[in-house]
Amino acid sequence: MELLHFDAKMFMSLAVLGVIGLLVHLYNGLVVKPKRLRSLLTKQGISGPPPAFLLGNIMDIQKARPSSIAKAPTSEPPTTHNCAAVLFPFFEKWRKQYGEVFAFALGNTQILYVNKPDAVKEITTCTSWDLGKPSYQYKERGPLLGHGILTSNGASWAHQRKIIAPELYMQKVKGMINLITESTITMVNSWNSRVEAEGGVADIKIDHSMRSFSGDVISRACFGSNYLKGEEIFQKLTDLQEAMARKIFLTGIPGFRHLPTKSNREAWALEKEAATLILQVVKERQAAGYEKDLLQMILEGAKNSNLSQEATDRFIVDNCKNIYLAGYETTAITATWCLMLLALNQEWQERVREEVLQVLQGRIPDADMLLKMKQLTMVIHESLRLYPPNTVVSREALKDLKFGDIHVPKGVNVWTNVVTLHTDPELWGPDAYTFNPNRFANGISGACKLPFLYMPFGIGPRVCLGQNFAMVELKVLIALILSNFSFSLSANYIHKPCLKLVIEPEHGVDLLVKKL
Repeated sequence: MELLHFDAKMFMSLAVLGVIGLLVHLYNGLVVKPKRLRSLLTKQGISGPPPAFLLGNIMDIQKARPSSIAKAPTSEPPTTHNCAAVLFPFFEKWRKQYGEVFAFALGNTQILYVNKPDAVKEITTCTSWDLGKPSYQYKERGPLLGHGILTSNGASWAHQRKIIAPELYMQKVKGMINLITESTITMVNSWNSRVEAEGGVADIKIDHSMRSFSGDVISRACFGSNYLKGEEIFQKLTDLQEAMARKIFLTGIPGFRHLPTKSNREAWALEKEAATLILQVVKERQAAGYEKDLLQMILEGAKNSNLSQEATDRFIVDNCKNIYLAGYETTAITATWCLMLLALNQEWQERVREEVLQVLQGRIPDADMLLKMKQLTMVIHESLRLYPPNTVVSREALKDLKFGDIHVPKGVNVWTNVVTLHTDPELWGPDAYTFNPNRFANGISGACKLPFLYMPFGIGPRVCLGQNFAMVELKVLIALILSNFSFSLSANYIHKPCLKLVIEPEHGVDLLVKKL
């Protein structure tokens, strides 16, 4: 009996100690650490909006977003393109109050907003693994990787670059121009049928066409003969992106990622389904044999590495997600914005069409022809400047770091707002909010006072590996559309940019399309 009594007392003591330890851990994580990190920033003269307990500044963000975004939509064509004010009104407010460097919090995650040019240059070109992917994203296993807010951590990036050399990637891209052209011609033929059926002018909501084109290209490029399974995978990733976008500013809430909320359950299920489908295709490929596609390149790279099986599977899945974002989502959305801007600016539409017709002369485009389309390149760059797919660059200091005169303590996240940098009048001139491709007449280096601040696909050593693939897709697609059709904005078009990890037109883009 005494032994049992002793065991019960020991058990109770251990239980009490466990509870005390848990409370101490929670207090340290929820109160002590955030206050310590904020104090280290405050001592440098870095201020910011005061955070609320547990939520940080999430409620401030939620209150600010509807006041700017929920205005009644208008069918009036846009005269300016200030996406930063529309999508990030809270950042614009805080910039006016606290300057280009300030601190805020998402839950107990401390974030340092840095749009100071010299510091941005150091941050974006930093090759150290000590500046990596934010841990709150890493703990969620990076449901979507690639560019924008969700990017690979330093180690993953370095390993990926070592395994998949950019030169090899570009060889694959150049070899896929015919595939891209075939998919574009399929889309052009469908538009021709619509125009003919509607009496010479068709009112087309182009979003579906752009996604169908891009999905067809990337499915064939990545999965070869198993492209139908690829289309199913990319649909899952599209659904996953939408699920992630709905909780984009909530991930810093302590324990939120573990709660079985509707959005979390949906994201978990979609991520698992997408990974299962990708690995199923990999298994079928290994059984069937070699094919010349991007999946084969990924498999060969993983095979030549020393990764464990689990790490290999993760590497393959992550790279397929990267390709999805760079080659599918980015291309479709950027093409949609680009065509909207050309519809709105008829003079530029005519100029680019004249160039395209002169270069192509009725031929199928090849790599050399695409290089000669200077004005088309200028238009694409200007579209990416005004509506960049990479809205925010996010990193975490995994050790104490210094950028210029800014000391970043270990555990602090660093955010750079690309949309704001892309349209800052002090950097781009008084016409920063207007569509003016001429600014890129002398390339990116001649377009901006500080060209390193142009980063639609990221910049420096962590630039998106798929940017060249996306650019080739865009050039082929827009060139063939311009050589077959003229178009203008439909009266049905409602201009309302929205943020779903990338900047999308919430109501789509409606064009009046006419055969040349």
